[in-house]
Amino acid sequence: MISVADLPKAELHVHLEGAVEPDLLGELAPGLTPAEIDARYRYADFAGFIESFKWVTSFLRTPEDYARVARRLGQRLREQNVSYAEVILSAGVILWKKQDLPAVFRAAREAMGESGVEVCWIFDAVRQFGAGPAREAFEMAAALKQEGVVGIGLGGDESRGPAQWFREEFAWARAQGLRLSAHAGETTTAGSVWEALDIGAERIGHGIRAVHDPRLLAHLRDRDLPLEISISSNVATGAVRSLAAHPVRALFDAGVPLILNTDDPAMFHTTLNGEYELARRHFGFSDGELRQLAENSFRYRFTR
Repeated sequence: MISVADLPKAELHVHLEGAVEPDLLGELAPGLTPAEIDARYRYADFAGFIESFKWVTSFLRTPEDYARVARRLGQRLREQNVSYAEVILSAGVILWKKQDLPAVFRAAREAMGESGVEVCWIFDAVRQFGAGPAREAFEMAAALKQEGVVGIGLGGDESRGPAQWFREEFAWARAQGLRLSAHAGETTTAGSVWEALDIGAERIGHGIRAVHDPRLLAHLRDRDLPLEISISSNVATGAVRSLAAHPVRALFDAGVPLILNTDDPAMFHTTLNGEYELARRHFGFSDGELRQLAENSFRYRFTR
């Protein structure tokens, strides 16, 4: 049996703000009690998680706060034999908070650089904020492309921000040489995945609803379009009813390219090694299949 800990891996879907570990949040906001923090790191549904994510990010007030989170995340990735990561920065939230996005990015980038992990960045817009704020986030991504930003994405509540709103913004970003990703098919339907692909998304964050659409499964397989799967995330937010109900095995068996990720590791109480172990223990992934997942994490990176 292979050791997951020794398996070389990349992490392609991890949110910096979702990596704020409870003890670090306590240091950033010493007025909070451990009980208050613990309560906010548990969710009944996706809406509850979004509220907690907003609450956690409210305590990231300075570039140095983001740097502290990045430094810890880099350390955690290195400990798990992760040599490459594409870290999602919630640019839309940072702009909404009227913070200095370039300063935040540069502080986080420098801190991550201490880890020895090769890191590139994806700037995420908030779907429900609309196309205008997304364009501002994507323009910042393009301006910082030479400093390590490789792509843009859509996060937030897919039910309140249809992908079609962002068609022009995605086309513009592509013309600037940025790669395109989008959260889709996490909490709504397979139709959301089709919409994200229609505006040009090259990778789909989550996409688990694709399992209900045989034509979409064939499309993803035949076009070699990967899904960024985060098992613990989907269970914690109620996107799936239970661990046993997660479609990761069915998606893999349908030939869809999959990448295992943590999404928001601190907020979902998981690690990348832990996600691989879940795939092995609960879904019967063999050593060869785990190696394939690890190879996918490098194959589908936005840089070569």
